[in-house]
Amino acid sequence: MNMQNENVGKTQYKHVSAREKYCFGIGAIGKDAICNLVGAFLMLYFTDTLYLAPAFVGVLFFVARIWDAVNDPVMGMIVDNTRTKYGKFRIWLVIGTLINSVVFVLLFYSFNLKGTALYVYVSVMYILYGMTYTIMDVPYWSWLPNLTNDPREREKISVIPRFFASLAGFSVATFGLYIIFGLNEMAGETNKYAETGYTLFAIIIAVIFIIAIGITVFNVKEESTLNAKVQKTNLKQALTVIVKNDQLVAFIGLLLTFNLCTQIAKSFAVYYFKNVCGNEYLYSIFGMAIIAEMLGLVCFPKIAAKMGREKVYACACVMPIVGLILLGASGYIAPTNAVLVVICCAILFFGSGLSLGVTTCCMADVIDYGEVKFGVRNESVTCSAQTFLMKAATAAAGGLTGVGLEIVGYEAKAEVQSAGTIFGIRILMIVIPIILAALSYFIYKKFYTLKGDKMEEVAQKLQEMHKND
Repeated sequence: MNMQNENVGKTQYKHVSAREKYCFGIGAIGKDAICNLVGAFLMLYFTDTLYLAPAFVGVLFFVARIWDAVNDPVMGMIVDNTRTKYGKFRIWLVIGTLINSVVFVLLFYSFNLKGTALYVYVSVMYILYGMTYTIMDVPYWSWLPNLTNDPREREKISVIPRFFASLAGFSVATFGLYIIFGLNEMAGETNKYAETGYTLFAIIIAVIFIIAIGITVFNVKEESTLNAKVQKTNLKQALTVIVKNDQLVAFIGLLLTFNLCTQIAKSFAVYYFKNVCGNEYLYSIFGMAIIAEMLGLVCFPKIAAKMGREKVYACACVMPIVGLILLGASGYIAPTNAVLVVICCAILFFGSGLSLGVTTCCMADVIDYGEVKFGVRNESVTCSAQTFLMKAATAAAGGLTGVGLEIVGYEAKAEVQSAGTIFGIRILMIVIPIILAALSYFIYKKFYTLKGDKMEEVAQKLQEMHKND
């Protein structure tokens, strides 16, 4: 990797070229387009296209994440133990991308199955989707902390893949329904929610996914691990790294609660705008507001340099609360007003952008802290916790959506929902995410300690550990 060392105080930092930073970040476009299509529209596809029972879908999402609780750390262990002349991240990134692309497309194609066969098929494909996504996602984010060990530069680098990820989320959320409806119209389908549109859209995204990851693996250099003298990690040690790393546990708590906040809002949004506001196309405007998330990411390094990460995270948690309160109020006052939707969601997503910047830096810091604490650098095992959390938040949001819709009496084929159903959707869309955002900041303030001088101390200890390498 095109790196050089420089002295900053007592700590030596390594840096990476701008070209590699951006080529690494581009890889996030395809993989996050995939997870955003799943997160935003899979539930809708299951309930309003395949007409699966919402409660079944919710249970499926929950059960799949129980399996991932084992599957993700195992993949992290496999990556950490990989020794090849190409490194340990690149090879799994390629394998995972190719396999996940195929499974992803099949997830949105039912082969015209009906009844029990359909329920079994979607269950198998959804579980396989989660497993194959892990193969790709764990090495991708594990690679990031190895680009630099400079906390300030990490704040700048972390913005790049998160920016591209937000760009993918913006594109899918904003144009997803239009593309699906348009593809169905081109295919001669009379039902705008027909399966054909979903399948063709999934194929398009899969192609983009492969191209984007190709740019990363062919342009970002990775040192060979073939002859690396690194202690191998077994499953017991991998679980120890996760459970006994107090800062990783705190990080898991704050990240999970914030991700649940945003994912629940995203999962219910299409139902909220379709049934509460009476205009499903407002979801596309909701998606356009993700531009604010990208803006938050771009502004994050400068804001963090002036305010410090703790105050930035406070803002990151307060803004979704404010945005959701305003969105809930506008749902009563002017439910179809597009301008109000943009303003409310822009506030929400700007906070989300700041959160992404903070938590990406936190992930790298937790890895450094873990190496100091345990004497072994387990990037992939540690990052597997993030992969699990991302999928867990998406699945939990989908699960709550499915079970919640069932509880409030949602009828997929009904033209208009009952007053009780509409009120229930309001609570699920607005109130629960607000509680989770507040809880996330409480965990960050109370339990997460890798800030300021504490992190500088960790960096110095790491340098002392590696000075004879």
